[in-house]
Amino acid sequence: MSTTSRTRYSLGVDELAALAEEWGEPKYRAQQIFEALYRLRIPLEDATNLPKAFRTRASGALPLAFDIVAKATSSDGETDRWLYESVRDRAQVETVLMRSETRASVCVSSQAGCAMACTFCATGQAGFERHLDAGEIVEQVVRAGHGSPQPVTHVVYMGMGEPLANYDEVWTSIERLHGDLGISARHLTISTVGVVPGMVRLAKERLPVTLAVSLHAPDDELRSQLVPLNARYPIAAVLDAAAEVAGAHGRRVSFEYACIAGVNDTLQQAGALARLLRAWQGVGGAHVNLIPLNPTSGFSGRAPTRARVRAFAERLREAGIGATVRRTRGVDIDAACGQLRSRHPTADGTPASTTMEP
Repeated sequence: MSTTSRTRYSLGVDELAALAEEWGEPKYRAQQIFEALYRLRIPLEDATNLPKAFRTRASGALPLAFDIVAKATSSDGETDRWLYESVRDRAQVETVLMRSETRASVCVSSQAGCAMACTFCATGQAGFERHLDAGEIVEQVVRAGHGSPQPVTHVVYMGMGEPLANYDEVWTSIERLHGDLGISARHLTISTVGVVPGMVRLAKERLPVTLAVSLHAPDDELRSQLVPLNARYPIAAVLDAAAEVAGAHGRRVSFEYACIAGVNDTLQQAGALARLLRAWQGVGGAHVNLIPLNPTSGFSGRAPTRARVRAFAERLREAGIGATVRRTRGVDIDAACGQLRSRHPTADGTPASTTMEP
């Protein structure tokens, strides 16, 4: 392993042991670093179980992958958003922490940018920059937890990027979050717009993670307008792959549906969606999360009224399809679904929005 690729959260216990041996240190030093970073989940600089000189050396040799450019907290104090910049190449990503009374969830980015080009998503509008590696994904989770009085128990891959387009690094990060941080596989959710080969691979994995499929339309014609990938993997193929994942893991699949006024929010479309999912052969039946569209600068659409979204949900329920309306969190700090973006600094050093949003 080259020192240029070595970052603080890129190493598991075996790699840390090799590093300790390289330095002529006893192997238990590696276990001490591991305990601090992953079990205690504290910054390495605060790991008082390590001698100060060794702690200083380790901190220098294991740099963080990201610098913090900016942090924002919602007006209700329940949501934090970080803008990170890669130390290696200045790529920017965002991470969101959502807290409740007893737990915290982290929404991580898996890519800088996105190649999916969904019309209502500004990250997709701006295009793809690069994949994140597993250490960069794990770092987002651990560092978000440093600022939370509640323990991080859930992680959702719903930030910037399409997770299944970066399959190998995403799955490595899943195994690290499960094995090193001890987060239950059932509390790890991968969201996809329908990358069918990735979904098929997911069905063969040993960990029963939760799958969320971004559907957004009840028919191929409309979905192809909103989600260009649908031309390659139409709804029938996506649903077949989702059923394979559900059957392999024995888990219910959630279907995400961004409600856009005048586009996909009619009761007729709710009925069509219900018929589509009623015929789906997934374990535990289908469940739809309705997400009122959050405002972004790159898309002129708007959310329906709350009453219209509730009526859509009720039509689904009447047809036997579970449906919930997602609580919108962090809109005031651009941290809600579809609002994350890189925000390159202006000449005076303050973050300025670009159109990179997922």
